[in-house]
Amino acid sequence: MDARLKSQVAGPKPPAAIRFPFAQWPGRCEYRSTETNRIEPRALLQKLYDTMIGAGAKGRPVGASRNEPFNGAVHVVSLSLTKIADGLINPKLVLAWLLNAVGAPGFLIGLLVPVREAGALLPQLVLARRVEASAQRKWFWVAGSLIQGSAALGIAAAAALLDGTAAGWTIVGCLAVLSLGRSSCSISQKDALARTIPKMRRGAVTGMAGSAASFGVLGFGFLLAAGIIPLTAANIACAVAVAGAAWFAGALIFSRLREPVEAPKDTATGVFSAFLAPLFDDPQLRRFILARSLLTATALAPPFIVMLTTVGDENRLGHLGPLVLASAAASIASAYVWGRVSDHSSRKTLMAAGALGALTFAAAGFCGLAVEGSFGPGLVGLAASAGAVFFAQITHEGVRAGRKLHLTDMATDGHRARYTALSNSLIGLVLLLGGGLGGLADLAGPAWTLLALAGLCALSVPASALLKEVQKDSS
Repeated sequence: MDARLKSQVAGPKPPAAIRFPFAQWPGRCEYRSTETNRIEPRALLQKLYDTMIGAGAKGRPVGASRNEPFNGAVHVVSLSLTKIADGLINPKLVLAWLLNAVGAPGFLIGLLVPVREAGALLPQLVLARRVEASAQRKWFWVAGSLIQGSAALGIAAAAALLDGTAAGWTIVGCLAVLSLGRSSCSISQKDALARTIPKMRRGAVTGMAGSAASFGVLGFGFLLAAGIIPLTAANIACAVAVAGAAWFAGALIFSRLREPVEAPKDTATGVFSAFLAPLFDDPQLRRFILARSLLTATALAPPFIVMLTTVGDENRLGHLGPLVLASAAASIASAYVWGRVSDHSSRKTLMAAGALGALTFAAAGFCGLAVEGSFGPGLVGLAASAGAVFFAQITHEGVRAGRKLHLTDMATDGHRARYTALSNSLIGLVLLLGGGLGGLADLAGPAWTLLALAGLCALSVPASALLKEVQKDSS
């Protein structure tokens, strides 16, 4: 039988891009049909995903699946939306300014960060057992995002309709509800990520989301700094409402995640003593919690940098726009880089972030001492403050990327939720204790407080060095 007859028997040959969109992974996988010249979405998505994770020169990554590019896109888009929402509702800057603008008492402004952080971390011991007993983790993330979106709309309504003490208590109450939704997202996201994205690519996915979201927050800061959005309570309330909408959109997108349905295999999750066992049985978990406790300094430092900026300034948050700009620019510059570095060694990421934090906070503290308790007047002081915020945010992005990837890769699938809950609950207690740093700032000044935080970051470097290279282990 000649070649022409064989071709007639076999029938027409489908275009290569349709038959085998992954046939030449990831080298020359075409994303256009050879016959219709139409873009094939699956192949194009694969191309974009390979570029993001840096797989182009290495061939097909080990453990890859057909769903991985789609799941990667879901993670990036949904996390970007919720990170934008986090930036628009930042308690350290945005909500603090908003409470000040509506005339809330000062002690309520002091409650914002502890309520947000501890409220998101402490409930995880209870939630983790339910997450581990579920066949899919994504629904806990969806529910948490819906709760956060609803609470954000409540904050916006309170700022628009109330004032004084009533507005302050309502906003803090809504923030407490928001923190519960954040708790559900935190405890489930690492498991959902580990179930859908293999090792050595997870940091690229979360890092890309962080950098992409930072562009949105950067735009918000620019509009404030340039005066395009006047700095009024009504406008900030509208920004908080946009944050609520972003959480709703993120929940809708994340619900499309193609997560495998797996029944829980460990029936001991219902026994509380068994749930706490890793804290006593796993020395690596204890070392991780120690290192992360010391690195909470990166989360606690920014308000004291702001204090150095506003000493002697009647409008204490008048520089909100430039500080938001500096923070967002730092996230854009570093989030994806830290994620890629963490894919290779989350341990070294934590060490590097700790060292950078020690240098940044020490420099800010010594600068404050040299200029009698502030960064100085006028544009010079504002530039110094923005620079300190910039490097402080780079440090915090490194800590966030390193700790998330280390815990995700260190724990096994059946125990990841409990490891996350144990770690986060203890860190919640540490953050509550960190509220006492405000008293140190009142007694000795913010400059000395920053020097103390620099010391904690310095101690975190040898503590992080004791951790294992968990990325070297098999998935």
